[in-house]
Amino acid sequence: MKNFYCFLSAFLLLQNILIAQTYIKGKVVDQDGEPLMGANVILSNDHGTIADYNGNYMIPDLISGTYTITATFIGFMPQSQSITVKEQENSTLDFMLIASSEQLQEVEITGRREKSYKNNLTFAATKTATAIKDVPQAVSYVTKEVFADQQAYRVNDVIKNISGVNMYSYYDDFTFRGFRSGDTYINGLRVVGLFGPEPLLANIERVEVIKGPASAMFGNSIPGGIMNRVTKKPLAQDRKSINFTLGSYNTLRTTADFTGPINEKETLLYRLNLAYENSDSFRNLQEFKSYVIAPSISFLPTDRTRINFDLVVTNFDGKLDRGQPIFGATAGTDIYATPVSFAIGQTSDFHKSDVVYSTLSLNHQFTDNLSFNASYIKYLFDEDLEEHRTSNQFAVDSNGSPIPTLMGMQVITRQGQTIADNLSTYFVYKTNTGAIEHKIVAGFDYNEQKQPVGNAQSFARGYLLEGGGSSNSAADFANFLRDESGNPIPNVPHFDLQNPTYNVARLSDYIFENSPADPTKYYSYGFYIQDQIKWNRFQLLIGGRQEYYNDLANFDQPDEEITTQNKFLPRIGLVYSATPNINLYGTYTESFQPQGVASLNNPQAGGPFDPINAYMLETGAKGEFFNNRLAANLAVYYIENNNILVNANDTNNPELLRQRGQEESKGIELDINGRILPNFSLTANYAYNEATITESDNLEEIGTSKENAPLHQGGIFGKYSFLHGKLKGIGFTLGSNFVGERNTLEPTLQLPSYVVMDAGVSYEVDKFSIRFLINNLGDKTHWVGGYSYTRLYPGTPRNYLLSVGYTF
Repeated sequence: MKNFYCFLSAFLLLQNILIAQTYIKGKVVDQDGEPLMGANVILSNDHGTIADYNGNYMIPDLISGTYTITATFIGFMPQSQSITVKEQENSTLDFMLIASSEQLQEVEITGRREKSYKNNLTFAATKTATAIKDVPQAVSYVTKEVFADQQAYRVNDVIKNISGVNMYSYYDDFTFRGFRSGDTYINGLRVVGLFGPEPLLANIERVEVIKGPASAMFGNSIPGGIMNRVTKKPLAQDRKSINFTLGSYNTLRTTADFTGPINEKETLLYRLNLAYENSDSFRNLQEFKSYVIAPSISFLPTDRTRINFDLVVTNFDGKLDRGQPIFGATAGTDIYATPVSFAIGQTSDFHKSDVVYSTLSLNHQFTDNLSFNASYIKYLFDEDLEEHRTSNQFAVDSNGSPIPTLMGMQVITRQGQTIADNLSTYFVYKTNTGAIEHKIVAGFDYNEQKQPVGNAQSFARGYLLEGGGSSNSAADFANFLRDESGNPIPNVPHFDLQNPTYNVARLSDYIFENSPADPTKYYSYGFYIQDQIKWNRFQLLIGGRQEYYNDLANFDQPDEEITTQNKFLPRIGLVYSATPNINLYGTYTESFQPQGVASLNNPQAGGPFDPINAYMLETGAKGEFFNNRLAANLAVYYIENNNILVNANDTNNPELLRQRGQEESKGIELDINGRILPNFSLTANYAYNEATITESDNLEEIGTSKENAPLHQGGIFGKYSFLHGKLKGIGFTLGSNFVGERNTLEPTLQLPSYVVMDAGVSYEVDKFSIRFLINNLGDKTHWVGGYSYTRLYPGTPRNYLLSVGYTF
């Protein structure tokens, strides 16, 4: 009892002291509301304190007056605020610190601390850690926090959050500002484009798209933009989580993410991402079995040297979905003629592939002003395919006329490997000339892709011939073997669209032609220099790249052929800080796409052909609002693309090519990401894009919109969470995206516009979370992309996902 009275007396004495004092208290957090333990909070008279474990601080013993208080924390920009206090009136002053790009390395080695829809920095756009609002070019992104709230598992699930990007098919296949995607990038390094399995997100920190030509940084690339996937990196703080998901179409998924320091000095960090999926699909025959194993290590031996190593092993086991066929092939054909679940194939078909890649990155600071940066990636893609697929035409009757309910078929078997190597090295030098600041980048990179000896495929297609064998040529129509009705007999049975059947196919029933693939290789390299100049409110980015592209046919064979193309690629951009929160910018940049050696050296193709080249003019504004929690980017652009190579459709020479003179893309884009309130997150986008053919020898093409390039598209997704009261921990999500009408490769076939809504609810308590999401709430029938009447790509009907997660 005596001890109790002593404790009570001390408590009352402390309470009286606090009541009698004048003090300032508050909390220091980052942009995501996470407390910054150890942050320094200093008064203008050098009186201060340190934030505790929860980010709270208190400065007692103050007299009346006005104070300037500054909060600082390593890796964040200092923040100062003024406050006036009166005698015996206590005040509260909170700080939200913003991550500082100036204290980060130039290669993205250490992980992103933030946990928000907003991302502040990009490395790929300028080769340096640059605030996105200081980049004179549109850069859109989706963070892993959006992945989680939308329960996205593949890249195709999240591109609806990016303006100006549209799906072309189910594969890693998109349009950027109306131009079809080309190569894929991981951590700013070029790898093999996966025309098949959709890339998984389990080990991805964010997906970012650098809009418009990016050749000045990456060499040969399409004019619409590039997609860069940034992998998760180790963090210096312990974070561990595991998540389980189930849902429609027998979906079962699990993911795990572990990171933290390995040693006490925190010079060795690790991260391990794991994922597994086993699920079906709304599409007939389709299934998804995949796993990801992705360890990562960061080594920070000194404060001037950082090294990171990533290894990613991904396995895909399913079928290659070639899309939905519909009846007929003429104007007015009903796009709803077959159900969206309708797929062509056989039960025994399969598509197995393995993707393995490793990345090694180094950043070394020689001095405070000079650093060296290097990144290398080795990427291997192995494929084993057996598929029954459409021959892209309908069956023909005895007169050679199409039968709109019977689909022509072919069988393809393929085994092969593609290997990519990409090395990027550059120096960054920071200096001043008077009041002008310079950040100079000078570098060299090398990219190589090859298909080695041993790649091969075989085809079974066409119609049986009277004398034996088979033919896929219309010139042999008179010699086709006929049935009792006089119709040609196919090598692979036609697929009946009215009465579909699925079987375990016997490949021995077909006549195959073998097609061994000649070994191929291309390599490119470039030298570039860039200067980011800052003076007063102006930032000028000026740079150039000399690119050399080399394409080898029959690689490492006696008849090896090489074609070399090169081009100088300039880039210039200006940023003006109109206010502390709003930047205005303008840019001019070019792109370069060399023609392949197969086209250039084929006498039947009609070459030689000039490389595809394009330029872009873009202007816009970038701003940060709501105490820098919300970012908004507005872009207006014009792109001109020249020398596009297309088939001439010459019946006498099917290999003849022609260069379609010119294409244009112009439009407006808006992207918004971040938080309006600490408990209200938002991502929204809108794009108006006119992508048309403007010059062509075929007059009917002029003025035509490019394929899978909608005039309007956009979307919005938000999450509101309750922080107090009886509903504390409950969150609601609501989203919608729309896509306008799109042309396909068939002039008479257009995909309809659509609007799709999603809604969900979540509950978080302590370290436990549960999320429930319904996608396509209105069960809207829609198509996300398509090629022709035989290959359409429908969107998923209404479906649900339920996930349970635990953080420890």
